[in-house]
Amino acid sequence: MFRCYWLLLVLLTGCAQTPDSSLTAKSPLTTQAPHKNEATVSQTLLSQHQQWQGVPHRWGGEDRRGLDCSALVQLTYAQHFALALPRTTAGQALVGQAIPRQQVQAGDLVFFKTGPSQRHVGMMVDQQRFLHVSSSKGVILSQLDNPYWRRHYWQMRRVL
Repeated sequence: MFRCYWLLLVLLTGCAQTPDSSLTAKSPLTTQAPHKNEATVSQTLLSQHQQWQGVPHRWGGEDRRGLDCSALVQLTYAQHFALALPRTTAGQALVGQAIPRQQVQAGDLVFFKTGPSQRHVGMMVDQQRFLHVSSSKGVILSQLDNPYWRRHYWQMRRVL
C-alpha cells in the first residue's frame, strides 16, 4: 500500500514540474488570436477541408491515418491561426466567448451533445456549414440545419 502512495506521489510531482526552458521548443502559438476577416477564415477552413477530406475518424488520433473531432480543431487553429487550443472537446468548450447561434461567423466553434457524456466539436465555415470529423465518414462538411445536428446542438464559441 505504501508503494502505491509513493508511486502516485512521484507521478503527480513529475507532472507538476515546470519543464526546463532550454528543452522546451519555442512556440509561436498563442491562446489569444487577433480578429480575422470572416471571408479569409472561411476560405482557410474550406482549404483545410480539401486537404483532410475523407481522412477517417480515429478516437485519439492526431494525423492523416485518422483523427478525432477535437484533434482536427486543435491542429487547424494551430496551423492556420497560430492559436493554441486544448486537445479535448471538453477543454475547447471552455475557451473563447459563448455566442448566440444567430451571431455565428466563420471560425466559430460549434458544439453538440451527442450522448449522455459525449461531446462533438466542429468549425463553422459559414452561417450553415461546419467542418468536422464524422465517426462514419471522416473529415467532412455538414449542414447545421440537418435534423440530427439541430437536435444535438449545444453551444457556439468564438475563439478568433
